[in-house]
Amino acid sequence: MNAPLVFLPGWCLGRGPLTAAVDGKNGQIFDLPGYGAAPLIADFDAAADDIAGRLPAGCTLAGWSLGAQLALAVAARHPDQVGKLVLVAGTASFVQRDGWPQAMAPAMLAEFAAGVAADIEAMLPRFVGGFNRGDARAKAVTAELLQLADPRPAGETLAAGLAWLRDVDLRPQAPRVRAPTLLIHGAADPLMPLAGAQALAALIPGARLEIMADCAHAPFISQPAAFSALVDAFRND
Repeated sequence: MNAPLVFLPGWCLGRGPLTAAVDGKNGQIFDLPGYGAAPLIADFDAAADDIAGRLPAGCTLAGWSLGAQLALAVAARHPDQVGKLVLVAGTASFVQRDGWPQAMAPAMLAEFAAGVAADIEAMLPRFVGGFNRGDARAKAVTAELLQLADPRPAGETLAAGLAWLRDVDLRPQAPRVRAPTLLIHGAADPLMPLAGAQALAALIPGARLEIMADCAHAPFISQPAAFSALVDAFRND
């Protein structure tokens, strides 16, 4: 039997969008800090350490978007806990930094964070629609994600996640990952540009990048069968 699969969701939407991708894979979804029954942990490294302490040893750890950043940090900080690593729409730094241009401008994230603080229910459809631009099934994927999303967490939780996206730079940690690593990335992802995934893959020893054509930021919704096949093949390898 395959090692257990643990999946970490992305920002704001919760576990709902990932349920179908995890079903039937001997897997479970860990809520991010502040979501569901999980207590909020505002410090990113402390949150990664908390997740590591609850993982089944040797599991396959997967994460989507912000969850991929947490999964990467867990694998780098606690290599004995992670047997294999799957990063879906992941990046080392969500915002542009010196030597890292393939990301969002910090001012754009700041503007978005202000909008979220003012009215998350108005911002969420724009956010989800925006990160599906370029997907061959953009409208259908956006509608499905919004339908599957969990109830919104507290504003404090949303703000903490946005602060992580603003502040966290995992380039120094990525080379410390020892687990076999698969990156799955939509070729048309406008939120986490493909160039960022390519740069991240180059930082992780032996990492493999699978690029999904005609796909944006949510490949498990856009092309569920192809996504599932990639994960299964990697786990069985």
